[in-house]
Parts: sequence; structure tokens; C-alpha cells
Amino acid sequence: MSGRLPRVALIGRPNVGKSTLFNRLVGRRTAIVTDEPGTTRDRREGIARLGQLEFVVVDTAGWEDTPGEGIETRMRQQTQTAIGLADAAIFMIDARAGLTAMDREFARWLRRKSPRTIMVANKCEGRAADVGLAEANALGLGEPIALSAEHGIGLGDLEVMLSRFLAPAPVAQPVEEDDEFADDEVIEQAGEDGDEPEQPAYDPTRPLQLAIVGRPNVGKSTLLNRLLGEDRVVTSPEAGTTRDAIAVEWTYRDRPIRLVDTAGLRKRARVDDRLEHLAGQDTRETIRYAEVVVLVLDATQMMEKQDLVIAHNVIEEGRALVLAVNKVDLLGGTDQTTRQAAWKKLTDRLETSLTQVNGIPIVGFSARTGKGVDALLPAVLKLHETWNKRVATPAFNRWLALATERNPPPMADGRRIRIRFGSQIKIRPPTFALFVSKPAELPESYARYLINRMREDFDMPGTPIRIVMRKRKNPFAPAD
Repeated sequence: MSGRLPRVALIGRPNVGKSTLFNRLVGRRTAIVTDEPGTTRDRREGIARLGQLEFVVVDTAGWEDTPGEGIETRMRQQTQTAIGLADAAIFMIDARAGLTAMDREFARWLRRKSPRTIMVANKCEGRAADVGLAEANALGLGEPIALSAEHGIGLGDLEVMLSRFLAPAPVAQPVEEDDEFADDEVIEQAGEDGDEPEQPAYDPTRPLQLAIVGRPNVGKSTLLNRLLGEDRVVTSPEAGTTRDAIAVEWTYRDRPIRLVDTAGLRKRARVDDRLEHLAGQDTRETIRYAEVVVLVLDATQMMEKQDLVIAHNVIEEGRALVLAVNKVDLLGGTDQTTRQAAWKKLTDRLETSLTQVNGIPIVGFSARTGKGVDALLPAVLKLHETWNKRVATPAFNRWLALATERNPPPMADGRRIRIRFGSQIKIRPPTFALFVSKPAELPESYARYLINRMREDFDMPGTPIRIVMRKRKNPFAPAD
């Protein structure tokens, strides 16, 4: 276990409280929890700390003994993979419901395959669980721990049992926190003398937060599996297969990446199922914390209104956006000329639909066959570097003087608006503050002109750029 955190898998039949315990151990509500059995379908991982123990906890799909090649079979295969990779497994039953035939069958399998198994009887917050707790002794997996994941009861006993298999976490050393962004008001110190506000450097060793989003059934999970080279998440022709946002730590060409597969986003008016509503919230939260977002589109359906809504949400959040067009092998039939014409028509439509961010990368591929997928990550890394770009204050103000001379700001109250100076105050996305004589009077069309010139002159295609208007304080004005 040297060099990595130990792994602990949460296993059991559906609806015994695995996701509730997962949220309890990681300290926040990240896994979707409902009363509907089978809510969790993929392996979800998080960093857990329990007393002196620190480990990777893996939430798994409920174990269902279903023959054939259906989605339940693939969910069970995901659970078996999680157990095989784990240093310890926590087998959970519902003490209030008592033992079921599925619990007994799963326990027989565990006795053969997973010797490092801890028996947990969940939902033991009341006397109704006494019978189920007693029955759990018959499974041959040791004395069960009485636990209530919802109320945090029994976690001390769980720590004692886990400590038999896991080493205690090293004592964390205090570190100085780095401010991610420069303070907005530092610009006044930079001003016209050219001093640059301190900003963090682009760090290629820091894990890139990459989210895969899109409408249901466009191939998001198939793309993730293709990138990883393994069946990491469950895929199915059935729309809505993915429910939780599934994060995977990955390395691409020595670059650490945190890759997140998400549930499909439908138009909100069409969502009447609580589980789908929660999955949609999870996806939107993932977008909020991502750095680069890959929006997967279906080439055979061109660009629908919901695709535009998702793209606009990503841009409004200030995330870097890559348009990933899946199923290009089905575009335009078999004739090469027809396929090229269909691809040009599609890309033209994408570019005209998202004019507020010119130059968004568009990558066509087939996640099913793998053709063209190799072009996706280079586009992501290039855009991420642009999203982290910094422009020196002297260079920016020289550019600003030329831009305003080429196209002067409009008049207001009989006098021309003056843009005195500016500077970049944030990265991720690039954000610039301008000190303007009458900021409220400067029209949005002129701000768009500056952004478009900036994107072209500073080589920042496809990146959201923000401008903040400021009015310089009068140093001779009386203090309040």
C-alpha cells in the first residue's frame, strides 16, 4: 500500500444504505441517495477519513443475481471489480429488513473471494433492528457491527475493525494556502506604472478537472470507457443509465486528470422523476467545479436546443468548453464527399450557434470504434492552457491604447467615455478589469468588441473572457 491510499469497497444488495455510508465517510453529500433500489450503478470513489484512518472509499452498485447480459449483470461486474481492487470490503445488510436470500448468496461468494470483509448491519438506530442484527451472525463473516449510517452510530467500532487491515494516516503537516486569484483591487496598485498583480502560475502537474456532459444517450460513458481503455462505467442503449457523477483519477501523457462522467441533462420541464432531478443537480454541480467541460453531441441529430442550453450554462460558469461530436461514422452515409459536406454543415451550425465564444474546439469521433478519439485530449490540454493564460499589465495597456484608438468608445452626455487603463485580475477564466470614466454608460457591444479583439490578438480562441468595469476613486474626494 506504499505510495497510495488503501481502498475500501462498500458492498451489499440494493437499498441497504451504502451510498448513505459513503456520504458519511467522505463528509459531504456526493452520492445520490433515494429509496429507489438500484440508484447507484457505477463505482463512485471518494477520500474518507475515519478517526486515524484515511482511505479511498468505493460506493458500488447493489448486488443482484440476474442472468444474461443486461444492465444488472454489468452492475454486478462493476461490484466484483471493486472488490478485487480493494484492500478491505464492508458488507452491509439492512438490519430492519432482516436477512434475505440475496444476502446469504452474496455472503457465500464473499467467504470464497474476499477474506478481508467486515460485516455491518445498517439501520440499527431502533429496536426493530435487533432481530436482523442477531441473524447476521449466521453469515460466517464475523461478528456484525451495529451501525446507523444516517445517524453516525457505530463509526467508532467500524474504525477499530478497519484498522486491522489499514494503516493509520500520517499526521498532516500544516501548509501555507495559495490564493488562487489576485484580489480585484490589486489592479489599482498595478495601474499605469506597469507593476503586475501577483497571480498563480499555470501548473501542468496539477490534476486537470475534466467533466463529460451532454444529453442522455449521446455516448458520454462509452467515451469515458474508450479513453480509459476499460469498462469503468456501465453503458447501455437505455437512456439515463448513468446517475451519479463518476470521477476517475487518470494520467494522460504524464498529465494527471480527474475525469468525471455525468448523468444526461434533459430539458428541466421534461424532468418529473425525483431521481433524474437529483442526477441533473449533480451534473450541474460537476460543471461548476470543472476546469474543462467536454460537451458530447450526437452527429446524427445535429445540434438541438438542449445542447445549446448546456453549452451556454458551461460558458456562463466560465468553464473552458470543447465540443465533442460522437457517432461521426454514422454521418452522411458511406460516400466520402457526402460525409465531408455533412460534417461542414454541422461544424458551421455549431460555430454560428456559439458566437459569444469564437474558436471553440470541435472534435469529431466515434466512441464505439475509437476512430478520432485520440484528437480529443490534445484539444482539451491546449484549451486548458489558454484558459490559464496571463497577459502582462504593460502589454495589456499597450494593446488597450491601440484597440481604443482603432475604435474609440462612444459618447455619453456629450463627452467621450475614457478607458484609462486595465489589467488582468484573474485567470480560469481570464478576467480583466478596466478603469472607465463612466462604466455604467459603456455599452455591452463595445465590451464585446474588446473581448473579440483580445481573443484574437492574445491568441485565446474558444476561451470565455470576462471584463469588469471599474471607476477610479478620486484621491481628492473627502473620506466618508
